[in-house]
Amino acid sequence: MDYKRNKHRREWWLEHHEEHGLVPHRSMKRRKPSHDYNSRCIYMITLSTLGRRPVLGVLCDADSSHPKPWIKPSELGNKVLSCWRQIAVLHPQIRLMAVQLMPDHMHGVLFVTSPMPKHLGTVINGFKVGCNKFSREMTGDVLWGSGYNDIILKGKGQLERMIHYVQDNPRRRWIKHNNHDFFSIKNDVTIGEWQVAAVGNQFLIEHPLKVAVKCSRSIKGDDEIAQEVNKFMAMADAGAVLVSPSISPAEKKVMRAAFDAGYPLIVIIENGFSPLWKPGGKQFDACAEGRLLLVAPWPHHNEYKKIRRQQCQSLNDLAQEIASI
Repeated sequence: MDYKRNKHRREWWLEHHEEHGLVPHRSMKRRKPSHDYNSRCIYMITLSTLGRRPVLGVLCDADSSHPKPWIKPSELGNKVLSCWRQIAVLHPQIRLMAVQLMPDHMHGVLFVTSPMPKHLGTVINGFKVGCNKFSREMTGDVLWGSGYNDIILKGKGQLERMIHYVQDNPRRRWIKHNNHDFFSIKNDVTIGEWQVAAVGNQFLIEHPLKVAVKCSRSIKGDDEIAQEVNKFMAMADAGAVLVSPSISPAEKKVMRAAFDAGYPLIVIIENGFSPLWKPGGKQFDACAEGRLLLVAPWPHHNEYKKIRRQQCQSLNDLAQEIASI
Protein backbone atom coordinates (compact mmCIF):
# COMPACT_ATOMS: atom_id res chain seq x y z
CA MET A 1 0.00 0.00 0.00
CA ASP A 2 2.82 2.30 -0.74
CA TYR A 3 0.59 4.58 -2.83
CA LYS A 4 -0.43 6.31 0.43
CA ARG A 5 2.90 8.14 0.34
CA ASN A 6 2.21 9.86 -2.95
CA LYS A 7 0.05 12.92 -2.32
CA HIS A 8 -1.38 13.62 -5.75
CA ARG A 9 -2.26 9.96 -6.26
CA ARG A 10 -3.74 9.67 -2.79
CA GLU A 11 -6.06 12.65 -3.23
CA TRP A 12 -8.23 11.03 -5.87
CA TRP A 13 -7.12 7.72 -7.13
CA LEU A 14 -6.12 5.07 -4.63
CA GLU A 15 -8.92 5.81 -2.26
CA HIS A 16 -8.79 2.53 -0.37
CA HIS A 17 -7.64 4.12 2.84
CA GLU A 18 -9.37 7.47 2.40
CA GLU A 19 -12.73 5.89 1.67
CA HIS A 20 -12.44 3.35 4.44
CA GLY A 21 -11.09 5.76 7.06
CA LEU A 22 -8.13 3.54 7.86
CA VAL A 23 -4.71 4.18 9.32
CA PRO A 24 -2.36 1.48 7.99
CA HIS A 25 0.84 0.29 9.66
CA ARG A 26 2.58 -1.81 7.11
CA SER A 27 5.55 -3.02 9.07
CA MET A 28 5.19 -6.63 10.14
CA LYS A 29 7.58 -6.01 13.02
CA ARG A 30 6.81 -2.54 14.42
CA ARG A 31 3.65 -1.08 15.84
CA LYS A 32 2.59 2.56 15.77
CA PRO A 33 4.70 4.17 18.54
CA SER A 34 2.10 6.73 19.63
CA HIS A 35 -0.80 4.30 19.93
CA ASP A 36 -1.90 2.60 23.17
CA TYR A 37 -2.39 -1.05 22.23
CA ASN A 38 -4.00 -1.84 25.58
CA SER A 39 -6.85 0.61 25.00
CA ARG A 40 -10.32 0.31 23.49
CA CYS A 41 -10.00 0.16 19.69
CA ILE A 42 -10.86 -1.83 16.56
CA TYR A 43 -8.14 -3.48 14.47
CA MET A 44 -7.69 -5.55 11.38
CA ILE A 45 -4.90 -8.07 11.92
CA THR A 46 -3.05 -9.71 9.04
CA LEU A 47 -0.64 -12.62 9.37
CA SER A 48 1.25 -14.37 6.58
CA THR A 49 2.49 -17.93 6.58
CA LEU A 50 6.23 -18.52 6.67
CA GLY A 51 7.46 -18.30 3.09
CA ARG A 52 3.87 -17.56 1.99
CA ARG A 53 3.16 -21.29 1.87
CA PRO A 54 -0.47 -21.95 0.74
CA VAL A 55 -1.25 -24.32 3.62
CA LEU A 56 -4.36 -22.77 5.16
CA GLY A 57 -6.88 -23.72 2.51
CA VAL A 58 -7.84 -23.92 -1.15
CA LEU A 59 -9.51 -21.24 -3.24
CA CYS A 60 -12.74 -22.61 -4.74
CA ASP A 61 -15.17 -21.23 -7.30
CA ALA A 62 -18.75 -20.41 -6.45
CA ASP A 63 -21.08 -23.40 -6.31
CA SER A 64 -24.58 -24.34 -5.22
CA SER A 65 -23.63 -23.89 -1.55
CA HIS A 66 -21.46 -20.78 -1.99
CA PRO A 67 -22.72 -17.85 -4.09
CA LYS A 68 -19.20 -16.41 -4.38
CA PRO A 69 -15.67 -17.85 -4.56
CA TRP A 70 -14.63 -19.19 -1.17
CA ILE A 71 -11.81 -20.78 0.77
CA LYS A 72 -12.07 -24.43 1.79
CA PRO A 73 -9.94 -24.62 4.95
CA SER A 74 -7.30 -27.29 5.25
CA GLU A 75 -7.05 -29.33 8.44
CA LEU A 76 -4.42 -26.86 9.62
CA GLY A 77 -6.64 -23.97 8.56
CA ASN A 78 -9.43 -25.28 10.77
CA LYS A 79 -6.98 -25.41 13.68
CA VAL A 80 -6.13 -21.77 13.01
CA LEU A 81 -9.80 -20.83 13.10
CA SER A 82 -10.15 -22.68 16.38
CA CYS A 83 -7.18 -20.77 17.84
CA TRP A 84 -8.69 -17.49 16.63
CA ARG A 85 -11.96 -18.22 18.44
CA GLN A 86 -9.99 -18.92 21.62
CA ILE A 87 -8.79 -15.31 21.71
CA ALA A 88 -12.19 -14.14 22.94
CA VAL A 89 -12.29 -16.93 25.52
CA LEU A 90 -8.86 -16.12 26.95
CA HIS A 91 -9.28 -12.34 26.71
CA PRO A 92 -12.86 -11.27 27.56
CA GLN A 93 -12.09 -7.65 26.66
CA ILE A 94 -11.84 -8.71 22.99
CA ARG A 95 -14.79 -9.23 20.68
CA LEU A 96 -14.06 -11.04 17.41
CA MET A 97 -15.81 -9.34 14.49
CA ALA A 98 -14.66 -11.22 11.38
CA VAL A 99 -12.03 -13.64 10.14
CA GLN A 100 -11.02 -14.74 6.66
CA LEU A 101 -8.51 -17.45 5.81
CA MET A 102 -6.63 -17.26 2.54
CA PRO A 103 -4.26 -19.98 1.31
CA ASP A 104 -1.13 -18.14 2.49
CA HIS A 105 -2.41 -15.54 4.97
CA MET A 106 -5.34 -14.57 7.14
CA HIS A 107 -7.24 -11.43 8.10
CA GLY A 108 -9.08 -10.96 11.36
CA VAL A 109 -11.07 -7.98 12.65
CA LEU A 110 -11.27 -7.66 16.42
CA PHE A 111 -12.63 -5.09 18.86
CA VAL A 112 -10.87 -4.36 22.14
CA THR A 113 -13.99 -3.28 24.01
CA SER A 114 -12.26 -2.16 27.22
CA PRO A 115 -8.67 -1.60 28.41
CA MET A 116 -6.68 -4.83 28.58
CA PRO A 117 -3.95 -5.76 31.05
CA LYS A 118 -1.94 -7.08 28.12
CA HIS A 119 -0.62 -5.36 25.00
CA LEU A 120 -2.44 -6.44 21.85
CA GLY A 121 0.87 -7.71 20.51
CA THR A 122 1.08 -10.16 23.42
CA VAL A 123 -2.40 -11.44 22.57
CA ILE A 124 -1.52 -11.95 18.90
CA ASN A 125 1.76 -13.58 19.82
CA GLY A 126 -0.14 -16.07 22.01
CA PHE A 127 -2.43 -16.84 19.08
CA LYS A 128 0.59 -17.44 16.86
CA VAL A 129 2.22 -19.72 19.42
CA GLY A 130 -0.92 -21.86 19.57
CA CYS A 131 -1.11 -22.10 15.78
CA ASN A 132 2.58 -22.91 15.50
CA LYS A 133 2.17 -25.74 18.00
CA PHE A 134 -0.47 -27.40 15.81
CA SER A 135 1.61 -26.71 12.71
CA ARG A 136 4.68 -28.42 14.16
CA GLU A 137 2.59 -31.44 15.09
CA MET A 138 1.00 -31.65 11.63
CA THR A 139 3.77 -30.46 9.29
CA GLY A 140 6.96 -30.41 11.36
CA ASP A 141 7.39 -26.67 10.80
CA VAL A 142 6.13 -23.37 12.21
CA LEU A 143 3.19 -21.77 10.47
CA TRP A 144 3.57 -18.00 10.69
CA GLY A 145 6.26 -15.67 9.48
CA SER A 146 7.68 -13.05 11.83
CA GLY A 147 5.51 -10.23 13.19
CA TYR A 148 2.08 -9.23 11.98
CA ASN A 149 0.35 -6.26 10.40
CA ASP A 150 -2.28 -4.17 12.17
CA ILE A 151 -4.60 -1.56 10.72
CA ILE A 152 -6.18 0.76 13.27
CA LEU A 153 -9.74 1.54 12.26
CA LYS A 154 -10.61 5.19 12.79
CA GLY A 155 -13.53 6.68 10.95
CA LYS A 156 -17.27 6.59 10.53
CA GLY A 157 -18.60 3.41 8.95
CA GLN A 158 -15.15 1.84 8.76
CA LEU A 159 -16.04 -1.39 10.55
CA GLU A 160 -18.73 -2.39 8.07
CA ARG A 161 -16.49 -1.58 5.12
CA MET A 162 -13.52 -3.40 6.58
CA ILE A 163 -15.55 -6.52 7.32
CA HIS A 164 -16.79 -6.44 3.73
CA TYR A 165 -13.21 -6.05 2.51
CA VAL A 166 -12.03 -9.01 4.59
CA GLN A 167 -14.89 -11.28 3.56
CA ASP A 168 -14.55 -10.25 -0.10
CA ASN A 169 -10.93 -11.43 -0.25
CA PRO A 170 -11.69 -14.81 -1.91
CA ARG A 171 -13.69 -13.14 -4.68
CA ARG A 172 -10.89 -10.69 -5.37
CA ARG A 173 -8.32 -13.48 -5.38
CA TRP A 174 -10.44 -15.47 -7.81
CA ILE A 175 -10.76 -12.49 -10.13
CA LYS A 176 -7.03 -11.87 -9.95
CA HIS A 177 -6.29 -15.53 -10.63
CA ASN A 178 -8.47 -15.46 -13.74
CA ASN A 179 -7.30 -12.05 -15.00
CA HIS A 180 -3.63 -12.42 -14.19
CA ASP A 181 -2.38 -10.09 -16.91
CA PHE A 182 -4.43 -7.21 -15.52
CA PHE A 183 -2.78 -7.47 -12.10
CA SER A 184 0.84 -8.29 -12.92
CA ILE A 185 3.47 -5.57 -12.78
CA LYS A 186 5.03 -5.28 -16.22
CA ASN A 187 8.43 -3.62 -16.17
CA ASP A 188 10.25 -2.16 -19.18
CA VAL A 189 7.11 -1.37 -21.16
CA THR A 190 8.12 0.82 -24.09
CA ILE A 191 6.07 3.92 -24.86
CA GLY A 192 7.86 6.02 -27.46
CA GLU A 193 11.21 6.86 -25.86
CA TRP A 194 9.94 5.99 -22.38
CA GLN A 195 10.58 2.80 -20.44
CA VAL A 196 7.82 2.47 -17.84
CA ALA A 197 6.26 0.00 -15.42
CA ALA A 198 2.57 -0.72 -15.85
CA VAL A 199 -0.28 -2.53 -14.12
CA GLY A 200 -3.65 -3.09 -15.74
CA ASN A 201 -4.99 -3.40 -19.25
CA GLN A 202 -2.13 -2.53 -21.58
CA PHE A 203 -4.45 -2.81 -24.58
CA LEU A 204 -5.76 0.63 -23.59
CA ILE A 205 -2.51 2.04 -24.97
CA GLU A 206 -3.54 0.76 -28.40
CA HIS A 207 -7.01 2.30 -28.22
CA PRO A 208 -7.50 4.42 -31.35
CA LEU A 209 -8.96 7.39 -29.50
CA LYS A 210 -7.10 8.73 -26.47
CA VAL A 211 -7.13 12.22 -24.94
CA ALA A 212 -4.57 13.72 -22.57
CA VAL A 213 -6.31 15.51 -19.72
CA LYS A 214 -4.35 18.67 -18.94
CA CYS A 215 -5.92 21.54 -17.01
CA SER A 216 -4.20 24.65 -15.73
CA ARG A 217 -3.66 25.03 -12.00
CA SER A 218 -5.26 28.46 -12.35
CA ILE A 219 -8.62 26.75 -12.88
CA LYS A 220 -9.96 26.65 -9.33
CA GLY A 221 -13.51 27.96 -9.25
CA ASP A 222 -16.33 25.42 -9.09
CA ASP A 223 -17.89 26.65 -12.33
CA GLU A 224 -14.59 26.58 -14.22
CA ILE A 225 -13.76 23.10 -12.96
CA ALA A 226 -17.27 21.90 -13.85
CA GLN A 227 -16.73 23.13 -17.40
CA GLU A 228 -13.51 21.10 -17.66
CA VAL A 229 -15.22 18.03 -16.23
CA ASN A 230 -18.10 18.32 -18.70
CA LYS A 231 -15.73 18.83 -21.62
CA PHE A 232 -13.65 15.73 -20.95
CA MET A 233 -16.62 13.62 -19.87
CA ALA A 234 -18.19 14.34 -23.26
CA MET A 235 -15.01 13.02 -24.90
CA ALA A 236 -15.07 9.91 -22.72
CA ASP A 237 -18.73 9.40 -23.55
CA ALA A 238 -17.79 9.55 -27.22
CA GLY A 239 -15.36 6.66 -26.71
CA ALA A 240 -12.06 8.34 -25.79
CA VAL A 241 -9.70 6.88 -23.19
CA LEU A 242 -8.63 9.68 -20.85
CA VAL A 243 -4.93 9.86 -19.95
CA SER A 244 -3.57 11.97 -17.09
CA PRO A 245 -1.26 12.13 -14.06
CA SER A 246 -4.04 14.05 -12.24
CA ILE A 247 -1.90 16.85 -10.88
CA SER A 248 -4.03 20.00 -10.91
CA PRO A 249 -7.34 20.25 -9.01
CA ALA A 250 -9.33 20.26 -12.25
CA GLU A 251 -7.48 17.19 -13.56
CA LYS A 252 -8.26 15.35 -10.35
CA LYS A 253 -11.95 16.21 -10.66
CA VAL A 254 -12.06 15.12 -14.30
CA MET A 255 -10.40 11.79 -13.68
CA ARG A 256 -12.42 11.04 -10.57
CA ALA A 257 -15.66 11.76 -12.41
CA ALA A 258 -14.62 9.56 -15.33
CA PHE A 259 -13.58 6.76 -12.99
CA ASP A 260 -16.84 6.93 -11.05
CA ALA A 261 -18.75 6.83 -14.33
CA GLY A 262 -16.95 3.64 -15.36
CA TYR A 263 -14.96 5.02 -18.30
CA PRO A 264 -11.58 3.46 -19.22
CA LEU A 265 -8.58 5.42 -17.97
CA ILE A 266 -4.82 5.49 -18.20
CA VAL A 267 -3.41 7.01 -15.02
CA ILE A 268 0.23 8.10 -14.78
CA ILE A 269 1.77 8.01 -11.31
CA GLU A 270 4.99 9.47 -9.93
CA ASN A 271 5.81 6.64 -7.51
CA GLY A 272 6.47 3.23 -9.03
CA PHE A 273 5.27 -0.16 -7.86
CA SER A 274 6.82 -2.09 -4.99
CA PRO A 275 7.36 -5.82 -5.71
CA LEU A 276 4.21 -6.90 -3.82
CA TRP A 277 2.04 -3.96 -4.86
CA LYS A 278 -1.52 -4.73 -5.88
CA PRO A 279 -4.57 -2.57 -6.54
CA GLY A 280 -7.14 -2.31 -3.78
CA GLY A 281 -10.70 -1.18 -3.36
CA LYS A 282 -12.50 0.18 -6.42
CA GLN A 283 -9.37 0.20 -8.58
CA PHE A 284 -9.14 -3.58 -8.11
CA ASP A 285 -12.53 -4.02 -9.79
CA ALA A 286 -11.54 -1.51 -12.46
CA CYS A 287 -8.46 -3.63 -13.26
CA ALA A 288 -10.56 -6.80 -13.33
CA GLU A 289 -12.96 -5.14 -15.75
CA GLY A 290 -10.08 -4.09 -18.01
CA ARG A 291 -10.83 -0.36 -17.80
CA LEU A 292 -7.72 0.77 -15.99
CA LEU A 293 -4.02 1.05 -16.72
CA LEU A 294 -1.55 2.51 -14.22
CA VAL A 295 1.74 3.70 -15.67
CA ALA A 296 4.82 4.60 -13.61
CA PRO A 297 7.84 6.09 -15.41
CA TRP A 298 10.10 6.02 -12.34
CA PRO A 299 11.05 3.39 -9.74
CA HIS A 300 9.23 2.88 -6.48
CA HIS A 301 10.37 4.80 -3.38
CA ASN A 302 9.28 4.36 0.24
CA GLU A 303 10.05 7.86 1.46
CA TYR A 304 7.68 10.75 0.83
CA LYS A 305 8.89 13.02 -1.95
CA LYS A 306 7.17 16.23 -2.90
CA ILE A 307 6.63 16.19 -6.63
CA ARG A 308 8.69 18.83 -8.45
CA ARG A 309 7.60 21.11 -11.26
CA GLN A 310 9.94 19.39 -13.70
CA GLN A 311 8.45 16.02 -12.79
CA CYS A 312 4.94 17.36 -13.34
CA GLN A 313 5.96 18.48 -16.80
CA SER A 314 7.49 15.08 -17.54
CA LEU A 315 4.34 13.28 -16.44
CA ASN A 316 2.21 15.52 -18.64
CA ASP A 317 4.62 14.92 -21.53
CA LEU A 318 4.19 11.18 -21.05
CA ALA A 319 0.42 11.57 -21.03
CA GLN A 320 0.63 13.43 -24.33
CA GLU A 321 2.95 10.76 -25.73
CA ILE A 322 0.49 8.00 -24.81
CA ALA A 323 -2.44 9.96 -26.25
CA SER A 324 -0.60 10.39 -29.56
CA ILE A 325 0.04 6.66 -30.09
